[in-house]
Amino acid sequence: METVRITHFSDALCVWAYISQMRCDELVAQFHDRVSIDYRYVQVFGSVRAKMTAQWSERGGIQGYAEHVREIASGFEHVSIHPEVWLKTTPESSMPSHLFLCAVRELEVRGDADLGSQARAAWAVREAFFRECADIAVRSVLLEVGERAGVPAARVEPLLDGGIAHAALSADLGEVRDHTVRASPTLMLDEDRQRLTGNVGYRVIEANVRELLEKPTGQQSWC
Repeated sequence: METVRITHFSDALCVWAYISQMRCDELVAQFHDRVSIDYRYVQVFGSVRAKMTAQWSERGGIQGYAEHVREIASGFEHVSIHPEVWLKTTPESSMPSHLFLCAVRELEVRGDADLGSQARAAWAVREAFFRECADIAVRSVLLEVGERAGVPAARVEPLLDGGIAHAALSADLGEVRDHTVRASPTLMLDEDRQRLTGNVGYRVIEANVRELLEKPTGQQSWC
């Protein structure tokens, strides 16, 4: 049976990634094992202060960015945004959350966590920030969020302490560089012949998947 493999790059602090994660979950629910999503992480918010200084210093700073995020999210009923998002808590970096999620991914690969654990943990991390204003740059916060998502801290911590999660995140950054990924979220399909970036609707993603599943073997897409 043909399987469409998707490499999904995102940043845990990106509101568009928060909005779009449900679309990936729906793909898996609809296509089951005919779709395989490989989650990777890109550091759009690797340094929050530097990003805000470079891109938002003349547009209201963090206050302006917070208003921007709330305005974006107001158009999507399936996500909830805290009225003080980015203001009550401003994480220094998304990298600690990516490190944590790489550890969960490794547990899943090893069979030490249930299939789908990484996606559930990613959703839990995003909800913790956007809905609860939790500081997801703090390790203890991430471990608590993981526990709520069904990933025991006792399994995650050895991978964080021993460098395994760091090696996995380093590999992600290598893929980001090799494929020149610059935005969150970015979905790569068909060995990067097709790339969907940003706020792409579910039906568009689904159409791309169906086209790959249904095209004759050995022929390139007409799209």
